[in-house]
Amino acid sequence: LRAARGHGPVNLPITRWGHGPRHAVLLHGFAGDARAWSHLAPQLASRWTADCVDLPGHGRAPAPTTREALLAAVQALLRPDSLLVGYSQGGRVALAAALGRPIAGIVLESANAGLTRGREARRAADGALAARLRAEGIDAFVDAWERVPVLDGLRHLPEADRAALRARRLEQRPDGLARALEVYGQGAMPSLWRRLAEVRAPVLLLSGARDRRYTAVAARLARRLPDATHERIAGAGHTPHLEAPEAWLAAVRAFSDRLP
Repeated sequence: LRAARGHGPVNLPITRWGHGPRHAVLLHGFAGDARAWSHLAPQLASRWTADCVDLPGHGRAPAPTTREALLAAVQALLRPDSLLVGYSQGGRVALAAALGRPIAGIVLESANAGLTRGREARRAADGALAARLRAEGIDAFVDAWERVPVLDGLRHLPEADRAALRARRLEQRPDGLARALEVYGQGAMPSLWRRLAEVRAPVLLLSGARDRRYTAVAARLARRLPDATHERIAGAGHTPHLEAPEAWLAAVRAFSDRLP
């Protein structure tokens, strides 16, 4: 792996790997960073040249300022031949950044197009979590985050993988994560359900079969997007790229190879 610098409006830090013909931009989930994808590099390096982003407030990236600046920074990394990959929070960002963009394809893993109901309640919950992050620090947050029911599948990872994931989370900055919640958390992001027709690229929707909530969301997205395929990853929950990497790789490689 080697570090590079993105040249978007907020100068997103990038970790680049691979030497393949397909350009890919990868966006991690909340409390992650560019290293979330590093275990996939050996299998994809000959196919992709991958720019793995530290989203604002995460990893080496400064705290976010506005959603508009974030989306402009991601869009500045995209080319017409790019594959844009986003997981969970990164999937929401990817979808928003892709609206109307001429790119080759999009992979959305465990992602939503936004809340159509309960957005204010979620904004309040995200604000409360941001306040706890600032008051209690990263250790208390990680202890609680590891008990969130939607992430239950991660408890079944090998011990070494769970330890590495926990170590990466403990390296995050409390105020950076708090600002990420406030600026582009699920409660802050506007609903994109009425704008899905603006997505011009083919989309692969991935969900873990054990994650009933996001599997239902992916099925709904598949019906509303102009060109979408939904694949359920057996044996996985909310994080298939970690819980079932071989199945994730098979689905994404097949999709990527079909793109022009």
